[in-house]
Amino acid sequence: MLPGSFPPENSDSHLSPSTAPVPATYLARRFAQLGVVLLLVSVAVFSIMHALPGDPVQLMLSGAESGSVTPERQQQLREEMGLNDPLPMQYGRFLSGAATGDLGTSVRLRQPVLDLILDRLGSTLALSLGGILFAVLIGVTTGVLAALKQGSWIDGFSRVLAYAGVSLPLFWLGLLLILAFAFWLPWFPPAGSEGIRSLILPSLSLGLVSAGVIARLTRASLLEVLVQDYIRTAWAKGLPKRIVYLRHALRNALIPVLTILGLQFGAMLAGAVVTETVFSRPGLGRLVVSAILWKDYPLVQGIVLFMAAMYVVVNLLVDLLAAWLDPRIREEAAA
Repeated sequence: MLPGSFPPENSDSHLSPSTAPVPATYLARRFAQLGVVLLLVSVAVFSIMHALPGDPVQLMLSGAESGSVTPERQQQLREEMGLNDPLPMQYGRFLSGAATGDLGTSVRLRQPVLDLILDRLGSTLALSLGGILFAVLIGVTTGVLAALKQGSWIDGFSRVLAYAGVSLPLFWLGLLLILAFAFWLPWFPPAGSEGIRSLILPSLSLGLVSAGVIARLTRASLLEVLVQDYIRTAWAKGLPKRIVYLRHALRNALIPVLTILGLQFGAMLAGAVVTETVFSRPGLGRLVVSAILWKDYPLVQGIVLFMAAMYVVVNLLVDLLAAWLDPRIREEAAA
């Protein structure tokens, strides 16, 4: 939702954090939606193994153990995973386990899935947050300059950035960055996870994909804000450009950008699957690729469910932050 106009007689009017609490009805509705989404995600994730063609036990054992798979070993795994029980009972056990943090045990690695996820989570979060940081720095800066210099080469560059972000394959962009800044200009290591320097290139490749979307949204939002009555009033009062642009216009224009950051965080998590593989980073993305190759479906299920839950929770937090920053969202929520 793009900002509307404020009363022109109050030129100092701008969006700022309010002491007014977010309505309890809004919180209850959002948490109820969160529960429904997580429930649907659990159904989809649980259905993955049962929708596979062939015998899932034989597939898992063929990916986890070398040599011939005996019927006795297949029966043992069925008993361990409870696959002989009716589907409703299996889903209930899966749901109750997920609610308490028990996501099962990896067939190949013989470790609890949650322990494997938590061991790799820090690397993936660092990569995703680094990608968000680059996306915001590049996207907001380019979008603001494009709005203030409408029709200039900067405006054209923002369009090119947006088109490139949605069209360039992520793996190809990562390989280009490795070629340019690890071989031609040996500034950063091409792979690994040793220190901040090894985080720059994968974070930049993730951030460039989202920077174009943020740049176009920032430009459109800022152009709409700049024609509002309260901005004209601020100019009429002779306020400095810095005050008008930063304190009044930009703070209002960034509300929709904040909202889309939750969606872009999901893109970062999805992009981590490719980026961690290209840059050989030991994160959740690389782990889920290995789990697919191993046919380790308990591990695949656990990672997908965990990442989906993390994405939903981040979007909820972004929505609550937007409601806290923008009084109009609170008014609509209370209506």
